[in-house]
Amino acid sequence: MENYNVYDFNGLGYKKLFHHQNWRVSILNYTEELEISQISYVESHQHTDEVFVLIEGQCTIFFADVKDNQISSLEYLKLEKHKVYNISMNSFHTHTLSKDAKVLIIEEESTCDANSPKIHLDESTKILLKKSHMESLNEL
Repeated sequence: MENYNVYDFNGLGYKKLFHHQNWRVSILNYTEELEISQISYVESHQHTDEVFVLIEGQCTIFFADVKDNQISSLEYLKLEKHKVYNISMNSFHTHTLSKDAKVLIIEEESTCDANSPKIHLDESTKILLKKSHMESLNEL
């Protein structure tokens, strides 16, 4: 008798492992597109919160204060392993991962590009993001 399923993902990037009713569980591993120099936008989810759990490595989430579709400031949050972080809906954010990172993500199955608006970074905001990232690295 088998009363459970086991899921894992060790590839690059994001993979949905399974969903149940309205929720999906995914793994996010390092991928080059999450290098600080490659990040080109922040996004928010209009209909749902999003949960992050750092399993391995390092993950920093950057929150953007957005006014009139412009980023006015950024703050960062360094995730601690095995703690549950609930990112509120409508919070503009992005994240960067270390090469050994593994993050569990739980969100509504309906979360998609259509209900997750993006604000693209201009050159001055990219500089601000890189500066914020350097500050987060200095906390180590």
